[in-house]
Amino acid sequence: MSESSEPVGVILAVDPGRFAEVVEALRRAGLVVTSEQPMIGTLSGTVAEDRIPALAAVDGVASVDREYINRNSPP
Repeated sequence: MSESSEPVGVILAVDPGRFAEVVEALRRAGLVVTSEQPMIGTLSGTVAEDRIPALAAVDGVASVDREYINRNSPP
């Protein structure tokens, strides 16, 4: 029995000329899209951590960066 990893936030840069096509392929690869910026070719979402390489392999994806949240208290 395999276990999937915990979902993590990711930010992606994709080809803006093929935005809808690439986003659909990313959804099929396991991405749950939370926001889209088609004019500049970026989007964010969540995915199981072990699926990040599959997102990076989608044709039209320029970069996949893991989202980090700063949990430090202000001074």
